[in-house]
Amino acid sequence: MTAPNLDHGADLYGLLAFYAEAGVDEALSDEPIDRFAEARQAVNAAPIAAAQASEATAPTRAAPAPAARSAPPPMPAQPSASVPDEAQAALARQLAAQASTLDELRQAMAGFDGCNLKFTAKNLVFADGNPNAALMLVGEAPGRDEDLEGLPFVGRSGQLLDRMLKAIGLDRSSAYIANVIPWRPPGNRTPTPHETEICRPFIERQIELVNPKVLINLGGPSAKTLLNTTEGILRLRGNWRVHMTASGTAIPAMPTLHPAYLLRTPAHKRLAWRDFVEAKIKLRSLA
Repeated sequence: MTAPNLDHGADLYGLLAFYAEAGVDEALSDEPIDRFAEARQAVNAAPIAAAQASEATAPTRAAPAPAARSAPPPMPAQPSASVPDEAQAALARQLAAQASTLDELRQAMAGFDGCNLKFTAKNLVFADGNPNAALMLVGEAPGRDEDLEGLPFVGRSGQLLDRMLKAIGLDRSSAYIANVIPWRPPGNRTPTPHETEICRPFIERQIELVNPKVLINLGGPSAKTLLNTTEGILRLRGNWRVHMTASGTAIPAMPTLHPAYLLRTPAHKRLAWRDFVEAKIKLRSLA
């Protein structure tokens, strides 16, 4: 019997699309399970099992002695990846705490060599907008366009963010925009937890110096890092949280969906719209 010719890529895409529409944003186990691989193994195992069954009923024959084999040469040791150590994280905390203005913080970050992302990025992406604004928005990390221009949210995601701000009567002159990670990860990969922890003191100090009345966390990584939670963004969004600064100031924070996610899933723009309206109402109440 010939196994059916399944288009595994199309099946996987459809499954992921269904999960996204259903609001699934977290795995139920620590390790991913390849269900397609299990199906392929079951199909491939059938003829092997049949062959083993036929061999069991055939007359036994003396097996020839195996030829002597020489031991394989030892594999060369793989060099360990170079990652910043805890000393660099401590230095980042020290430099961030010593910065008394945003200009000093930017200079400290520009001179900091403890994060390996700095050496593959073209520019430090510090911030954009009005540092005196009542609203601050924080994303995850710069992309290609942001790395080239040295400003956050200037690509397609940034254009959508501008439209979202305009919908509640704001723009970049009345908001302040930054990222948790100020340097672009190579190939736009996800920053590692270690890289995030290295950069965390800088964004936390940046928020403290700006001291906005309302904070919007754009996407899950920003929300998880700055709100100290492990919940997925689809559970977090739409619910007010609190970001505590090192000086003890409580800033109302609204987690919402990242513009890049909304470009891939336009149906969820309505959810982000609700979150931005909530932020607008909060700003009015705190004026």
